[in-house]
Amino acid sequence: MTDEDAAALLRRMMTAAISAADPAHVLAHHLPPRPEGRCIVVGAGKAAAAMARAVERAWPDVDLGGVVVTRYGHAVPTERITVREAAHPVPDAAGMEAAKEILRVVRAAREGDLVLALISGGGSALMPLPVPPLTLEDEQAINRLLLRSGLAIGDMNRIRRRLSMLKGGGLALAAAPARLVTLAISDVPGDDPASIASGPTVPDPTAGEDLSALALRLGQDLPDAAREILLEPSCPSPAFETDYRLIASPLMSLEVAAEVARLAGVAPVVLGDALEGEARELGTAIAGIAKSVGRHGHPTKAPAVLLSGGETTVSIGDAPPGRGGRNMEFALSLAIALDGHPGVHAIAVDTDGIDGTEEAAGALIGPGLLAKAAERGLDAQDCLLRHDSHAVFDATGDLVVTGPTLTNVNDFRAVLIS
Repeated sequence: MTDEDAAALLRRMMTAAISAADPAHVLAHHLPPRPEGRCIVVGAGKAAAAMARAVERAWPDVDLGGVVVTRYGHAVPTERITVREAAHPVPDAAGMEAAKEILRVVRAAREGDLVLALISGGGSALMPLPVPPLTLEDEQAINRLLLRSGLAIGDMNRIRRRLSMLKGGGLALAAAPARLVTLAISDVPGDDPASIASGPTVPDPTAGEDLSALALRLGQDLPDAAREILLEPSCPSPAFETDYRLIASPLMSLEVAAEVARLAGVAPVVLGDALEGEARELGTAIAGIAKSVGRHGHPTKAPAVLLSGGETTVSIGDAPPGRGGRNMEFALSLAIALDGHPGVHAIAVDTDGIDGTEEAAGALIGPGLLAKAAERGLDAQDCLLRHDSHAVFDATGDLVVTGPTLTNVNDFRAVLIS
């Protein structure tokens, strides 16, 4: 298999994985029966606008209205549902105004109305409404701390739920007594509803937990008001019934990519949809697995592809970082650990089309990547240490640029052993 053939197959698998989570393709099948009265649509996340448009197209004759908020650049035209845009991953004033608007809309719901909540990854930052006396500035500082903390996404969401009026079931409680149905696209390991956008429509399972250890891990830069809330004992959240429907998930997308591989005569090996940890450490580990495929006694024979999802972390530390998200960091670490190992190519992307804060979704690697980087005067190992993976892939032409995909099932990684 040539480098071009390998890259083309990896891109086909990526495209299939993203398409499997496209609201235009999957949302209508999960809608509840058409309501007889009003349907109030609210939502937050990178896929919220595309989900709202899919609802409008599925229900052209239903009395629809409402508001959703998505990331800047991820809006799409809608006719009856208002779309707001706000900042991600650090919230801004536009996001807070959208959150207040969403709260007003659901509080106006009456018995007999249907409230349809469209929830997807990114909703935590896009719908900020901090618990008083916290301010937007406090929430921005907290988000920056979390992004560089190295905490697992589950721990981040424990903190976010505790400090928000809408997360951890707050949106659902505001919608009572109307009927509430949630349609969600998962971007979290294990598809835990309490973690997708920090669970605005489900009870907070950690509401009564002691979060003091997490507060201490965030250090002295944690705003005083937030520290006081996290250190105080918290009451369990009130229980309520919820109709929660998962319409797309990382595992669903991996299964579709696996079928693309089978049709190409490549054996898919799904390592899991919930791989976590440091991006560079996972890259090293996956390289070891890739090198073992095809060896005597190994159960998997080449050609094969290792598929995985989940959300890794990048612990920045105190030094100013370079550019590149967790997928680029994973890919560069993988390439370094493979060290030109023949016949191994890979792609690693964020399915929303933006790896961290970069314009690229992620990157491709092949056996010649390190040599190409060296020819352009770049030391790949040094770039990895400085969290500057973008510099390598930009120089070698191996960035994967998709633009906003209008969905988000977290990271997609495929390592092809040909």
